[in-house]
Amino acid sequence: MTILLLGSGGREHALAYKILKSSKCQKLFVAPGNAGTAAIAANVSMSPTDFESIKTFAINENIDMVVVGPEDPLVHGIYDFFKNDSALNHIPVIGPSKVGAQLEGSKEFAKEFLIKHKIPTAAYDSFTSETVENGCEFLETLQPPYVLKADGLAAGKGVLILNDLEEAKTELRNMLVHAKFGTASSKVVIEEFLDGIELSCFVLTDGKNYKVLPTAKDYKRIGEGDTGLNTGGMGAVSPVPFADEILLEKIETRIVKPTVEGLQKDGIEYKGFVFIGLIIVKGEPMVIEYNVRMGDPETEVVMPRIQSDLVELFQAVANQKLDEVTLEIDPRSATTIMVVSGGYPEEYDKGFEITGIENVQDSIVFHAGTKLENGKVVTNGGRVLAVTSYGNNFQEAIKKSYQNIDKLHFDKMYFRKDIGFDLA
Repeated sequence: MTILLLGSGGREHALAYKILKSSKCQKLFVAPGNAGTAAIAANVSMSPTDFESIKTFAINENIDMVVVGPEDPLVHGIYDFFKNDSALNHIPVIGPSKVGAQLEGSKEFAKEFLIKHKIPTAAYDSFTSETVENGCEFLETLQPPYVLKADGLAAGKGVLILNDLEEAKTELRNMLVHAKFGTASSKVVIEEFLDGIELSCFVLTDGKNYKVLPTAKDYKRIGEGDTGLNTGGMGAVSPVPFADEILLEKIETRIVKPTVEGLQKDGIEYKGFVFIGLIIVKGEPMVIEYNVRMGDPETEVVMPRIQSDLVELFQAVANQKLDEVTLEIDPRSATTIMVVSGGYPEEYDKGFEITGIENVQDSIVFHAGTKLENGKVVTNGGRVLAVTSYGNNFQEAIKKSYQNIDKLHFDKMYFRKDIGFDLA
């Protein structure tokens, strides 16, 4: 098969790495890709949301399957674009329909779906600029801290958690009236704060059947001890040590099963990944959010632990025969540590040469924000590299990742030294 993978981050490098292990993949294109994917596949200078260019490329290169990494093309309807075009509709797209992608594209849509299908989640209400004062009144009925979520896509940065009521009201006005997050915050969901420990659950579904992928936990804050600003993720651990059989059973029966059944009941076409962001409150799982693709950096620990042929799984998804294949998981732990640009998640410089990747041993280096410049690998984003390692437990795996990070260098390089600090 000739496969086209859309995206350019660490998630896409990890997906490419796994796709290329399949005997079914003869050629892999990545659009636009990065320096890491360039070393193992063929990069194509093409935006994941430029559907007309993707169409031309897919026809010219006889593409047999499209795998969508990031959320933007899904929310913009790439699945429907292929399905409704007679020249493309024979090519399966791994990702949900435009309606299905609203589970991530609209916080309000997701909350309504959760409530409708009786899936445990926090109490909420949503507001616009016209009802901003009603929003302020709703805040007064809640206990601090206060959770404000921009309804639309805000690149993982549209959530504020505030302890002060007056500050929460001010920020609500900033989001709704002053467009703090642009059009993403033209509507804001205010949510009850849930206190517990977070966990990422990943599901692959053909819209009818599903496979629960390995659990993972990521670390969003830039500073050690989970302090400072939110980022796209500074590291991840899989499996999650506290996710025992009892908890996993609760997650599957109360959340995964009703989610897939809810998609069926609502007539929503969904052939791809579902990320379920969970919080465990007093031993009970509740949904914080849905994403309609794999998380990043969790992909960098989940994909290495999948022993099954990923392309075979994708074919089963496309043919709605996921119940006929077996999902095999590596029993070892996997961890990844993100190496980022100094200044991230605020302003940072690009274009620094990265050295030492060739010296890494017994770890996998997934590229996130990199590109090739005059034959050299240089930084091209906030999150630059993810160093993934296996171990008999997460402590052993983390130790390997840190040992290999010591071999890497670029100007203003930063990473958290405490990934996994809160796990037993």
